[in-house]
Amino acid sequence: MTRHIGLIPTVVITHTEPFHVSKAIATLDYASTGRAGVRVRVSLAQHEAAHFGRRSFPERAQADRAWPTSAELIAGTFDEAADYVEVLRRLWDSWEDDAEIRDAVTGRFVDRQRLHYIDFAGRWFSVKGPSITPRPPQGQPVVSALGHAPVAYQLIAGSTDIGFVTPRDADDAAHIVAEIRAAQVQAGRAGDPVGVFGDLVVFLGPDSAAAARRKARLDELAGAVYASDAKVFTGTAGELADLLLEWQEAGLSGFRLRPGAIPDDLEGITRDLVPELQRRGAFRREYEAPTLRGLLGLPRPASRYAIA
Repeated sequence: MTRHIGLIPTVVITHTEPFHVSKAIATLDYASTGRAGVRVRVSLAQHEAAHFGRRSFPERAQADRAWPTSAELIAGTFDEAADYVEVLRRLWDSWEDDAEIRDAVTGRFVDRQRLHYIDFAGRWFSVKGPSITPRPPQGQPVVSALGHAPVAYQLIAGSTDIGFVTPRDADDAAHIVAEIRAAQVQAGRAGDPVGVFGDLVVFLGPDSAAAARRKARLDELAGAVYASDAKVFTGTAGELADLLLEWQEAGLSGFRLRPGAIPDDLEGITRDLVPELQRRGAFRREYEAPTLRGLLGLPRPASRYAIA
């Protein structure tokens, strides 16, 4: 059981319905007492489309992104993702915070005046609402997305609370952050707090050579050199702390570290990196808020449908 860790499952929005996902994430938010979020992901993969059985895509769509039809299709899936997030947020808002009465004497469970139809009608979804789940403890669970390219940065800037990105160095990090901030302005969200977190795959060791040898040994056992969409780091906890602080100076809000191997690198992060960052005054020593939004510095939004 966790008491502090945020829980952010990934949802392939290309093949799922926002109404069902909204109530599932709201339920997780209740079960975790306000520590839920969701990472939205688009997919044009043939095997995932076949798994769900709801739609299919051209064979070349995933393999050849320069193909005009692929570019149009990719842009369309991200537009669909933006609508998907909008439906999620409206459904979470469709119950006002004090909509539940729970009056056993009168037999009234809910104030119907504080439930609202969302009446969303778009290119991909038509959802009347309201949700069948009361408003989540956080008001709106944290919405996140992973982005590698401008079309994904636009989704992060226009729709999410947190964006995960994969810079290669500090200059690249600064460029990505600037691109997302500019897209926020274009989306009318210049004043909204949108965190930009850098992803890193981490192989740690007592010294740089030992970390490199361990990764090389794992590569040999796997029969291939490990590759990732994110930068792969090998080195000591101190060297990783140096890199994180350098990237923070470039404008990143935080980091999502992916252990190269479990449990070794997860333990290296918690037992070596965290104390090193704490010694430098760069990491919390206690949890300062009970909710995931609070820990990320995000305010609890009011329901857009609340009666004045």
